[in-house]
Amino acid sequence: MDLKNKNVLLVGLAKTGVSTIKKLDKLGANIIVNDIKSEDKLKDIIKELENLESVDYILGKHPEDINNIDLTIVSPGVPLDLPFIEKLKSANIKIIGEVELAYKLSKNPTFIGITGTNGKTTTTSLVGEIFKKANKDTYIVGNIGNPVIDTVDFADENSFLVTELSSFQLESIEDFKPKVSTIINITEDHLNRHHTMENYINAKARILENQDNNDFCVLNYDDSIVRELAKKTNAKVLYFSQKEKVEQGAYLDDKNNIVIEVDGEKLVLLNKNELSLPGNHNLENSMAAILMSYVSNIDLNVIKDTLKTFKGVEHRLEFVTNKNGIMFVNDSKGTNPDSTIKAITSYERPIVLIAGGMDKQSDFTEMMKCATKNVKSLVLLGETADKIELSAKEQGITNIVKVSDMKEAVNKAYALAESGDVVLLSPACASWDMYPNFEARGLDFKENIYKL
Repeated sequence: MDLKNKNVLLVGLAKTGVSTIKKLDKLGANIIVNDIKSEDKLKDIIKELENLESVDYILGKHPEDINNIDLTIVSPGVPLDLPFIEKLKSANIKIIGEVELAYKLSKNPTFIGITGTNGKTTTTSLVGEIFKKANKDTYIVGNIGNPVIDTVDFADENSFLVTELSSFQLESIEDFKPKVSTIINITEDHLNRHHTMENYINAKARILENQDNNDFCVLNYDDSIVRELAKKTNAKVLYFSQKEKVEQGAYLDDKNNIVIEVDGEKLVLLNKNELSLPGNHNLENSMAAILMSYVSNIDLNVIKDTLKTFKGVEHRLEFVTNKNGIMFVNDSKGTNPDSTIKAITSYERPIVLIAGGMDKQSDFTEMMKCATKNVKSLVLLGETADKIELSAKEQGITNIVKVSDMKEAVNKAYALAESGDVVLLSPACASWDMYPNFEARGLDFKENIYKL
């Protein structure tokens, strides 16, 4: 892809945007950076780019003249149905994202693509750890926080790019094709962006569309939406299931052993009770990781040993500390109701749940039905506090406290909890009403715990 002296418009100046601009500059492109935020709000990011002479900025508004633009690169946070993006499409200007750009510029590494509503980061981290322990040249990239574009100069045909992919990133692909893909699950999320569940499913399914019969696709048999997506791919499909024996894939036998059965070969890998990560949702993540590693010819002993020792990821059911017999758990990455349901059901102990955040038009009914089993108190904050409170009261939950910030949330939760309880931050919402990202929210939670 020759971009020398080409006019490239980048829309949305975020972390991936900075990496993309630096790469475009190396390639000799003329770069126009556009963001609807003002220069004052972006000054720290712009400072990172101040030595680049090939960059012009149009900030606080969209460009009016688009006639000379050769290529547009959109950041994941930019909706593709914005009027300005529609204007670019009407002018037949190619629009891609950072993942697609990196794919086009890459030196033919093996892409391992991972998507789903929940469990993406855990599964990506787990697969990455397995590949690293197998001494593969491995890069853990994508939605997990490491731009794919940063690997282009280093990764080659002997490298593996274990890539977490959001629906936002998948919307803007063109030729991107993983050698091995997985869709872990699909539940309602991001409807404020995608508008309908059908649009959201179709965005996720794009991970499959360029795969051929030399590639592998790992799907969750227990998720009816995901199972049906097998019809949308030419890849070789493998299923994983906690509930049924599958002909091609991985399943649990009657002794809770994880069995791999592919092309007539059958082997027992390990018992589910040997997994280091708790909860059925992590069994789901582990089975996906097992199959992705297996078809990538990773040594079975490496897969098994990693599954027994993997410590999990920060902000996902992360044990923080015990205080006076009360366990504090950081699940700030729980950004939708289904994720919080998975967190709640991971514990049999009474829970004081801290939830709430930016409204993504989610329905909290099922989450509150689940909460009636072992959530003894709710501490709510953010845009959705009133909405969650209403859903909770409809299910007969009345021990509810609303707070204004995380410090107050932690202090109230600690006061409500008793020895043997879990104080669980699992917001079921995005963080952007109060924080720049879920990581900042999780760190704030932990800092306030240590101040108790």
